[in-house]
Amino acid sequence: QLQDTYSRSGIACLTGEEMGDFIQNLDLIESKDRAADPCWQVKWHLGKLIKKMMLRSYEENVSAANAERALTLSSTEVQQPRGPITRIAAHLTGNNNRKNSLTTRNSSFRRGNGHKINNWESSRKGHSFLYNVELRNGELVIPQTGFYYIYSQTYFRFRENEDEDSHLLAQIRNPKQLVQYVYKLTNYPEPILLMKSARTSCWSKKAEYGLYSIYQGGVFQLKRDDRVFVSVSNSDIVDMDKEASFFGAFMV
Repeated sequence: QLQDTYSRSGIACLTGEEMGDFIQNLDLIESKDRAADPCWQVKWHLGKLIKKMMLRSYEENVSAANAERALTLSSTEVQQPRGPITRIAAHLTGNNNRKNSLTTRNSSFRRGNGHKINNWESSRKGHSFLYNVELRNGELVIPQTGFYYIYSQTYFRFRENEDEDSHLLAQIRNPKQLVQYVYKLTNYPEPILLMKSARTSCWSKKAEYGLYSIYQGGVFQLKRDDRVFVSVSNSDIVDMDKEASFFGAFMV
């Protein structure tokens, strides 16, 4: 009977006050006598434990919800359909069948160094092509502002003519500076040099041909309607073979 009375007394200690209200008022200790009450101390420690567990559970649920929301947003961004990507590229090849591919130094090409290459093969014959780029008077017209990789190779080929006299051949065999220029045209009145590559040739007397090629390429920021072209020195020995002389650009 004594044990039963004690048990009911302990349960009454825990149920005598609404537990939710008690947990909210844990930090409000108004009386030293109440703080010294063993029953109140048990309820205080139990309330602290429950409050701590509830707080931890709340933080875990919030973190899980935020992580799930972030994952959902990320997945939505990845799966979001993108608009069509515009392909901008051009590869032009030389064409030996076209006459007057290069300008003369005294022609209307008044700006820049060398002889501008006017005529390129731009149709889909062989390896040449144009994608969303216009070719105008040997110049590639940039359709969209951005970064472009520009490249060019020029093939120089000299062949002796057996009918030439020895004095003239000696002059021809003298070392020559072979130069390739890549320019861009903007609203500025003069062309802007983007790249230049050069080498000095010395034709061998024993070789049937004197062959040299110059290649260069680089990334440049271009604006819409900028124009890019190639000019060379020693136009009389430039070989416009389609596999050896070419010019191109593509957006990166």
